[in-house]
Formats: sequence, structure tokens, C-alpha cells
Amino acid sequence: MKLNSLLALASALAVAAPVAGFAAAPRAPNVVFILADDLGWTDTTFNRPNAFYETPNIQRLAQRGLRFTQAYAANPLCSPTRASIQTGLYPARIGLTAPTGHVPQVILEKGTVKKAAPTAKVLVAQSVTRLATSYYTLAKAFKADGYATGHFGKWHLGPEPYSPLEQGFDVDFPHWPGPGPAGSYVAPWRFPASLNFLPRSEHEHIEDRMADEAIKFISTHRDEPFYVNYWAFSVHAPYDAKPALIEKYRTKAATLPPGSGQRNPVYGAMVQSLDENVGRLLDTLDALKLTERTIIVFFSDNGGVHWIAGTAEASAALGISDIPITSNAPLRGGKATTYEGGTREPCIVVWPGIAKAGAATEAIIQSVDFFPTFADVLKLKIPATLKFDGKSFAPALRGEKHDRGPTFVHFPHNTPAAGGLASTWARVGDWKLIRFFCLKDDQSDVLELYNLKDDLGETKNIAAQQPAKVAELNALITGFLRDTEAVVPPRNPDYDPRAQAADASTKAKGKAKKNAGDPKSDPTLD
Repeated sequence: MKLNSLLALASALAVAAPVAGFAAAPRAPNVVFILADDLGWTDTTFNRPNAFYETPNIQRLAQRGLRFTQAYAANPLCSPTRASIQTGLYPARIGLTAPTGHVPQVILEKGTVKKAAPTAKVLVAQSVTRLATSYYTLAKAFKADGYATGHFGKWHLGPEPYSPLEQGFDVDFPHWPGPGPAGSYVAPWRFPASLNFLPRSEHEHIEDRMADEAIKFISTHRDEPFYVNYWAFSVHAPYDAKPALIEKYRTKAATLPPGSGQRNPVYGAMVQSLDENVGRLLDTLDALKLTERTIIVFFSDNGGVHWIAGTAEASAALGISDIPITSNAPLRGGKATTYEGGTREPCIVVWPGIAKAGAATEAIIQSVDFFPTFADVLKLKIPATLKFDGKSFAPALRGEKHDRGPTFVHFPHNTPAAGGLASTWARVGDWKLIRFFCLKDDQSDVLELYNLKDDLGETKNIAAQQPAKVAELNALITGFLRDTEAVVPPRNPDYDPRAQAADASTKAKGKAKKNAGDPKSDPTLD
């Protein structure tokens, strides 16, 4: 029997040698989950072959595994998507719908803000700020199955007592609850002294260090099954990178037309550092002869930052004060929006013996589906009472037809810097309906319908031409919100159209002033 057939049959990626005349039980496969932060759908060469960015190692990963072209985050911001990966539950159900894992307040109950300015039509959600330890996480499931578990990099689901160490991980490095590296990517950093986390060299890069620690963990546990979260800090703010790489991409950018969407030299350098460390992880697995018994997932938590971001001083010093961080084109929008650019993510799953190497699939999957897929194929021990929102995509891995049914994203917040509005979307087949809460002048909802097969960029709202399809998907949204007990943003009783008109006029004047050289910059979302 061929090796790959044996691996698939055993639902394992290696077979131990027989001992004392008995066939040993197949060793469970290792799992390495690589999660990029804010990496857009077209920020890799496997989704955009002529990209400004260089990602040869992520491309190498794609050649080893199955590429999902329609993979979605459960939210257009980071903490909620991270929670969905660890629980297999929708952020709407958990109540963690915003990137609040670092804020001082501990909020474990969902709700809405009590009051809003008269310019606001809607009362947005008050997000939960911690992933409660009562949830049975993916890490807890692997640990219960005898895996060594290690988390490296960004967590953003709460500090102790909600850190990775309380959520099923044996190791957490650097044990930092923040939304990004403290201060900078290139040392000197500004992590609290209590972490005892210091650079080993004058200009050490945080991503190089995270990979070093993950590699050390893999090497230590090479003879037993391990689950590694390599949840990169890259490519989230603060925007800085290795000087030599910035200059490399500055030279590349100089050859591009001024209007090119992807031409930010700092971001290009950050993407390269991420890619290089993905390559180091692959090289380690190869060197330790673990490649054929290791599942690798590559994913991003939300779409790319499509606006000009960062502090005015830092951006000016780097020469990027007038350049958007990236572009998600041909997708509309990006991080913190519910258009495709906010939630459609680059995704690769390497599963030797199951997923066909170098292939691609249009099967729709979502971040809530990873946990149920691992539980299904690896037969992880999970509580009988645990009911996932996600669905196993094992059929898609095997090259079979896979229909996960309706897919939902609920984002009950407004994000002015990104252009995001409180909304929920449902997708069935090629159809996607977005319900924007209280957006009309009378504070009723706005519905936008798109056929993504014909209109990937969501340029033509055809809701008026397809009333039956709108009614069908809108009913699904209503059912989803009811089932998950989601916080549905209500109307703001203090809304005053006159105040909104005055505010719009003030903002227009401010934008004109900024375009004329005002140094103020837009805020960067966590």
C-alpha cells in the first residue's frame, strides 16, 4: 500500500514501528496553525501572482496543500475571529464582536451602549472583552488528547486569567495580551518588565523571535504530537520593519504608478518578514522529518487595512503618510467592513494523505469550521454537550463536494476610519445579502444584495431587482440573529438629522484641510 493511502486510512500522518511483535497505534498528527494578522486576500502571490509583495514561502506552502479561494473570517476584526477559531462558535453567540481583548474593563455579558451622540443613528454593541474560560477551546481538546500545546505571538482574547495558559496551552510566549507588539517590531520593544521579555540583539525583529520560540517548542516535542499556534503579530500596526527591507520595497514602489493600490514599502517589508518566518517553520519540519505527519493551516484573521493609517509623525518619518497600507482589490473594502475585503481571507490547509497538494477549491469555509474539522477527522475528545456553529469541511479536503449551508458574519459596530457600518451578512451559494442597521434617514435598515459570481467587487446592489432573494436571505439573517442571541443594534432615540448634517459638513471641511497638508492622520483600529 502506498504511504499516502495508509496515512489517509489511519487518519494519521505517520505510523510508528511495531514493538515486540505488535503493531503500534498510529501516532496522532502534529498541527501547526499559522494565523496572520490583517493580511489581506490579495497580499500573497498565490491569490495575486503579480503582487507587489513577495511571499515565496507562503507560495511553497500552497504548493504543499489545498488552497481555499472562498475562506471567510467570522468577523472583520481580530479578537472575534480568534475566538471563533478556538471555540467553533460565532462571535455573535459569544458576544465578542470587537477587538477588545486588551482593554482594562472585564466585560463578560453582551449588550449595547446606553447612549450615543445625536449624530449616530444606531446604538452599537458593547462587546464582551474576554474569552471566558468556560468555553471548551481547540487547545483544550488537543491537550485532552495528549498533545503538547504551545501558543506563540498574538492572542488578544484577554490577559490572565483569560490568557492561553488558562485556555489549554502549556506554553504562551511572550504572554502578551495586546493588539500588536509593544512599541515596535524592531527592538528595542516596550513590553512590561514583568514579562522578562528582552531582545537578544540590538535590532532583533519580533517575528524572528516568535519563530525561534516556536521552532524551539517543535524541536523539544518532536517525538510526541504537538499543536502549535503560530499567531503572528505581522502585519498589524505599528507600521515599521527592517530598514533594509523597507529600502528594497521603496525601490520597487518607485517603479509603480502613483495610484497603485499595493505600493507601501513598509507594509511590503512587513509581509516579507512574515513570509520568511513561515519558511523557517517549514524548513524546521523538513529537517526534523515531521512534514509528512504535520497538518498546517495558514489563515488571516481579517482583511487588509485599506486606508492611510498610523500616527502622523511615524508615517511622515517613513515616507508613507499619503499611501494606504494595502489594497484588497478586486474585493471591496477591507478590515472592519462587511464587504468581501473585510472577511474573505487567504487560506491554505496542508493535510498529507488527505488534501491534494497544489490544488485549489471554491468550497466556502469559515473560521468557525476549523475546530469541528479537526474534531471530525482526528476524532478529538469533546464534551457531548458541545454544539458547534461551524461545520467540518473534511469532504472539501478530500476533493469531494462540500456545502456548509448559509454563512454569516455579524458586526454590530461602526468603524469610521475604515468606512465600516453596523451590519450582518448572509451568503448562500453565490448570493450575499448585507443588512445595515438603522442606516436610512428614518433609522430603518438598508439591504444590499450581490451576486458574487458575477460581481466579486460588490459594485451593483441588485436588491431592488431580486425581491424574492432578498426576502429569503433576510429571513436567514433574522433566524441567525435569533439563534445566536446576537446583539442587534437598535435605533438611537437621541438621533437628530440636523446634528448629523452639521457633522458631515464639519468632516468635509476637515478632509479638505487634511488634503491641503494638515498633518492629522486617521486612527488605526486595534
